[in-house]
Amino acid sequence: MSEVERAMGALLALMARLRDPESGCPWDREQTFATIAPYTIEEAYEVADAIEHGDREHLREELGDLLFQVVFHARMAEEHGWFDFSEVANGIREKLVRRHPHLFAGATLAAQDLMRVWEEQKAHERAAARARSSATDTGTVLAGVPRALPALTRAAKLGRRAARVGFDWPDARAVRAKVLEELHEVDDALARAGQPAQRATTPQELAGELGDLLFTVVNWSRHLHIDAEAALRAANDKFERRFARMESLAQARGLELAQLSAEEWDALWNEAKLNAS
Repeated sequence: MSEVERAMGALLALMARLRDPESGCPWDREQTFATIAPYTIEEAYEVADAIEHGDREHLREELGDLLFQVVFHARMAEEHGWFDFSEVANGIREKLVRRHPHLFAGATLAAQDLMRVWEEQKAHERAAARARSSATDTGTVLAGVPRALPALTRAAKLGRRAARVGFDWPDARAVRAKVLEELHEVDDALARAGQPAQRATTPQELAGELGDLLFTVVNWSRHLHIDAEAALRAANDKFERRFARMESLAQARGLELAQLSAEEWDALWNEAKLNAS
């Protein structure tokens, strides 16, 4: 038995011990798929964060935490009689073999054709899944895009799915025009906010217009081949660094942040931009 097999077996045994109905951990025993799912999402983000920061030691640790989430879900599924961890592992191995015919089926593919074949195989798998699903399934092209995804990521994925059947803007310039159109609609909604009650924009209507704007911006990013989620994370980090720099500048000058005027804030911000990328 290899070290990998021993380590994986020990982890699976530990998970079974934690979930033992009589002698297991009370907290682990009471968990469900629904209660664990938020931790799974959180751990995936912590993996991404370690990668972005080039932190190799934390990456090892966070990958372990994420693997434990997979083991946890697989254990609960086994307890329900649905499937076990081996079926999870075999399922993804078989899927990857299907999606790499140039390696495992003797097919010859040029580099530019690999993504096309990957997407075609995914489409076949989704179609087969729909065929196996209940009669209540609508079979929509957009089916199966997880609602738990971050909103920006899900918007881009929905846009890509719709584009596969031809529902898309022709190019990035056309999406930019739509962004401006949606921005004008937000402005119109804001202008109506001061109208008499029967004509005034409701908070729900304003939120809807802002949502339309955000959705269009995400798809503009998609056409520009930019990951909107990653771009926003980078902008968050940049804002955090610059704000911390402003705090340092203010502290060094004996200034109280809450007492600063708009002009003083602008001056500090511009100075921070010069010193914090």
